[in-house]
Amino acid sequence: MVRFSNSWSIFPILVQGVFGKSLSHVKRNDTSTFARNLLQESMSWMDMYYDADAGYLYSLSAKALTHETRASAWYASGLLARNEGNDVEQAVKIIRNVIDGQHKNVSSQWFGDYQIYPEEPTVGTEQYPPKIYNSWDPNWRGFVGTTFVLMLEEFPELIPHDLTKYMLESLYNTSIGDSYRVGGVDNDNLYPAYSNPSIMRAFVTGWVGRKLNESNMTIAGENYATEVIDLFNRDNTLSEFNSGTYAGVSLFALTLWAKYMPESSVMGQNGGRMIKYTWASLASLYNARLKNVSGPWDRSYGFDMQRYLSILALQMWTLVGKENAPVHPKPYAMGHKDDFAIGPLIAILAPFHNSLVENTTLSALHSFPGTHTVKTSAFSQPFDTYPRNITAWISPDLTIGAETFSENVIGGPAKNPNSFNPAVVQWARKDGTVGFLTLYAQVMELDAIASERTLNLTYPSGNSSSSFSFLVGTNSKNGKRDVASWSDVEGVKVDVKGTVDPAYSVSFNGIVGGAGSPINDFEFWNFTYKMPPGSTDIPQVLLNFELS
Repeated sequence: MVRFSNSWSIFPILVQGVFGKSLSHVKRNDTSTFARNLLQESMSWMDMYYDADAGYLYSLSAKALTHETRASAWYASGLLARNEGNDVEQAVKIIRNVIDGQHKNVSSQWFGDYQIYPEEPTVGTEQYPPKIYNSWDPNWRGFVGTTFVLMLEEFPELIPHDLTKYMLESLYNTSIGDSYRVGGVDNDNLYPAYSNPSIMRAFVTGWVGRKLNESNMTIAGENYATEVIDLFNRDNTLSEFNSGTYAGVSLFALTLWAKYMPESSVMGQNGGRMIKYTWASLASLYNARLKNVSGPWDRSYGFDMQRYLSILALQMWTLVGKENAPVHPKPYAMGHKDDFAIGPLIAILAPFHNSLVENTTLSALHSFPGTHTVKTSAFSQPFDTYPRNITAWISPDLTIGAETFSENVIGGPAKNPNSFNPAVVQWARKDGTVGFLTLYAQVMELDAIASERTLNLTYPSGNSSSSFSFLVGTNSKNGKRDVASWSDVEGVKVDVKGTVDPAYSVSFNGIVGGAGSPINDFEFWNFTYKMPPGSTDIPQVLLNFELS
């Protein structure tokens, strides 16, 4: 391993902010202003959480005044970009703290990863056993590593020489640690189809290899990137398809490919193209009237982008402005608000990233282009038997999207039925809010077709014990509080046919009561259809929708 001095000092050097001359070439709309606003708002929010004595942010989830590592690194990038008062001094302190807390046991699976929070016990002890994505999160190598690279690329004059060495040592170690990751081994799920961490892994490994003249590391980054690109090229879609959160991360990481990797790299050659196609796909599914990307969603942390904060929405903020993006006036009041902490990174890269977004995409983000259909596909090996076939029908006030799949897990590649939404309907309500319906994932195989006002769902391998559970959003504050049938659902009329028993049950999942808890912070009514006892029919249900 490379070892550098851990000492550091502050250079008395100030440079022009990231939104100075670097934005002078941006001509479309006010993207520089939008990006600056995102930086200012996200930083003002995090300022309230910053503990200058500790050199960390307090937990953004308000967990008894503990601190957190990843958000602190993101905040440090914003401090360098803002560069006011003692911002640089505080950023240096945070960076040093984050690296000091990096896991250093080279023989452990979590080597080179970063602490979840500095107060935690030592991972791997008897009292604090290692549990992937709990006591340690391997993706934090990518999140923190990409942040370090961005800071070294964008603000080298602000980072003391000795700290630069310490950051490079940390990046080398995190790249070595990432090389331990093999999908299907030791409970790790990093395959090239896991788009957002795969793109970050390839970038950090390739960048560090070039920076430190480590040819094996450079080649490893290139090879892994090639696997990601090959999957993408099949239909110009990310394997981790249509995620409000993780499409935003993938776009962030692809921007690093395009901006910082040389043309000799497959990442430099393909990053910009992949950004354009990813945005084209998202724009085709976006409804600017509803301010939502139509389903299906491979991984979602909510069912209405205007009510939970998505990283993709932050990207849109820099493109069309906060008022036109699916962002609440008070982003920190939204569900999944912690992701607002990545705002500085999105803002810093926006001038370059936004220059790669085509006019047709930008137009679709501004205004709804008219009723249309979408047909595409995505492929996640080793989980998919065949590529997932995606269809969507998108009208001004009603959108329907679904995907046909055959997989070896329930809940998509993330194995999480709460985030995997293979069939989604959204509609406009009279007060301007959005209603939603999503199929709760219970099977490994689904035939799903979205068409004009209809959603057709079949379980090819189902039987008489199969059921369809539809999670339906609660009514607006002006609608009925109690829902016992489809007629009580605000804003839409639903007609249901099929081989299912026409009698259905309705239950409520609420914050403080009901049959169960909310999912991704959203309360909902659960409409469940079962098969008739002893039925030999293939489970199938056809839903027809009319706005009311």
